[in-house]
Amino acid sequence: MAEETQKPEAAAAPAPAEEVVVEKESEQEAASEKPTDAVVEDKPAEAVEEEPKVEAKDTKVTESASFKEETNIAGELPDPQKKALDELKQLIQEALNKHEFTPPPAKDKDKPAPEEKKEEDQPATSAAETEVKVETEAPAPVEVKEEEKADPPIEAPAPVEVREEEKADPPVEAPAPETVVETEVVEKVSAADDDGAKTVEAIEESVVAVATPPPAEKPEEEASSSLKPDEVAQSEEKPEEAEVPPPPPQEVSIWGIPLLADERSDVILLKFLRARDFKVKDAFTMIKNTVIWRKEFGVDGLLDEELGNELEKVVFMHGFDKEGHPVCYNVYGEFQNKELYQNTFADEEKRSKFLRWRIQFLEKSIRKLDFSPNGISTIVQVNDLKNSPGPGKRELRQATNQALHLLQDNYPEFVAKQVFINVPWWYLAFNMMISPFLTQRTKSKFVCASPAKSSDILFRYIAPEQVPVQYGGLSRDGEQEFTVADAATEVTIKPAAKHSVEFPVTEKSTVVWEVRVVGWDVNYGAEFVPTAEDGYTVIVSKTRKVGPADETVISNSFKTGEPGKIVLTIDNQTTKKKKLVYRSKAKPYSE
Repeated sequence: MAEETQKPEAAAAPAPAEEVVVEKESEQEAASEKPTDAVVEDKPAEAVEEEPKVEAKDTKVTESASFKEETNIAGELPDPQKKALDELKQLIQEALNKHEFTPPPAKDKDKPAPEEKKEEDQPATSAAETEVKVETEAPAPVEVKEEEKADPPIEAPAPVEVREEEKADPPVEAPAPETVVETEVVEKVSAADDDGAKTVEAIEESVVAVATPPPAEKPEEEASSSLKPDEVAQSEEKPEEAEVPPPPPQEVSIWGIPLLADERSDVILLKFLRARDFKVKDAFTMIKNTVIWRKEFGVDGLLDEELGNELEKVVFMHGFDKEGHPVCYNVYGEFQNKELYQNTFADEEKRSKFLRWRIQFLEKSIRKLDFSPNGISTIVQVNDLKNSPGPGKRELRQATNQALHLLQDNYPEFVAKQVFINVPWWYLAFNMMISPFLTQRTKSKFVCASPAKSSDILFRYIAPEQVPVQYGGLSRDGEQEFTVADAATEVTIKPAAKHSVEFPVTEKSTVVWEVRVVGWDVNYGAEFVPTAEDGYTVIVSKTRKVGPADETVISNSFKTGEPGKIVLTIDNQTTKKKKLVYRSKAKPYSE
């Protein structure tokens, strides 16, 4: 619908200087929304063999560029997208089985434990090393070895030399059983010769001291070897007893919907896939980070948190667009109120509260969406930049950037259209600077309108009865004669032209109507003209000049007992086109 309305407006309205910006943007949007049409028109004209490759690439871009052309029904997806969705489900299932959707704080708590164990082990090993050092230092091993190794061949008989060789070998191999053999040899030698026993014992002590340090570095092995057979058997049985069946898969939900449950889960997974151009691993990483962030931020508990209503005029939901998307309005001009600005952005604590309030507002809005494959699961954002503080306000810029980063990283594909109205010149310049860095998909969702064209742009996507009265529509708070169910009619009045609207009356009834001209500055009058030739015309509202600030909406009624018609006359004497919006209904009455 939006694409059909854009074509006649672009064709029928060639443009004054004020409308150039909007028309350029509408052309860009039309080009971004319908690039395939442009490709089809260019094919017969150039007929070059190399260009079909380029066109094939363009068609891929257009499939992901226009949100309206995409489906959330898994059976209607192209085969590559089906495959990507299945692969993503498989990755998520494996991650749920392994409980990988766990916030970093939980992992950090587990990390210090092994580090502490290491620290506890280090002093134990150092103590063992100090004991070894004491043993080695006491007998002065180096000096004793050199002197005693040199003396025995002269003083001791041949058998002693053989024993020394046997002792010299163990330090090289250093096995535990050979040290035991050495102690036995010492006992034999000590029985044979007292002088030789002393030297041999000294050698044995030094050799054993040198041989013991390597096992001291592995106390766990010595402890295990020192265990009794019964204890070893028990220690071997413990791991078997500790083997517990794996825990059930982790249960993770986003926006009240499990990641792997039904068709609604597919709709959520497709949002992450589209945000990452169907790159499965990137989409999985994004989902994982989002789940962890939501747990860290405490999003589920945030829904019930009381954060005040000071900002209810800054961000609010109002009505639906022509395709059924809920519409969210962001009114930056409200921050011209210095008190409100200070209470919202004065320090880090207040900016953090604003961020939590904004996330809470978005979460409540998302919970009202329909995540079924044929449902509406996106929002239209209307950003009013009238009297916006601008980029000079550092605190506002910081808070806005922080909010944008969080929304981009954790709320993918929730915006069907971004409409900017009452756009000042500085934003248009900024938008032109960043435009080359935006993807085609993102560009297709952006629409900008100057103050003079804001209402026309809104009416292109949102029906007048759904647009708030401050933006040129008919929707007002409080009890009214009309509701959003009563459709309104739009008419464009040409410059220096007069337009009449007729409401037929066929029976005794009371006719009620609402009329509005955006920006007014026209002459308005109403009268009743009876069907009977001998009847008299009744002036209901005398013709008068209605200025821009006089009235937003004129409501009136007329009770009649004869057939006829109510005629409204709007005389536009200016050099600009005017947008007329009206609706009516007749309520029969009995005498």
